[in-house]
Amino acid sequence: MGYAVLVGLLVVTHFVLRVSLGFGEGAPDLLTVALLLAARRLRPSFSAGLGLVLGLLRDSLAVGSFGADALAMTVIGWLGGRSRDWFEGGTPLFIGVYLTLGVWAHHILRTVLGGVPADGSVIGALVLAPVLGALYAAAAGVAAYLAYASFAAPSR
Repeated sequence: MGYAVLVGLLVVTHFVLRVSLGFGEGAPDLLTVALLLAARRLRPSFSAGLGLVLGLLRDSLAVGSFGADALAMTVIGWLGGRSRDWFEGGTPLFIGVYLTLGVWAHHILRTVLGGVPADGSVIGALVLAPVLGALYAAAAGVAAYLAYASFAAPSR
């Protein structure tokens, strides 16, 4: 139950930072972080469904490419759910690498499905800014995960 609260808080915080407070792309991608953290505890089919719902939520605010983010989040959710079978780990380093690669893969999928930027800078759209954004989101995700772990740890 507590982990679902963490995921829900990340989703709400994502929209508060990006929409309500107007930070836009300056805020970390907490929606993808929430999906990836939830996917580690869900079966692949449920995490893909969660990805679809979260992608549709994000796409409802998008102007240009409705559906691209829903498909990208569905794929990332399914892969995140399958990652539990491929990799074991719960250390902050593992979670950081997992979140960085997951957010970066999401951005690549969304860019490919939604179309490359008008200025044609494919390398900038797929490598430069997304890697920094993925590191930023992973840092926020690891901080949230560690905060959850410290509260969820049994008291001695």
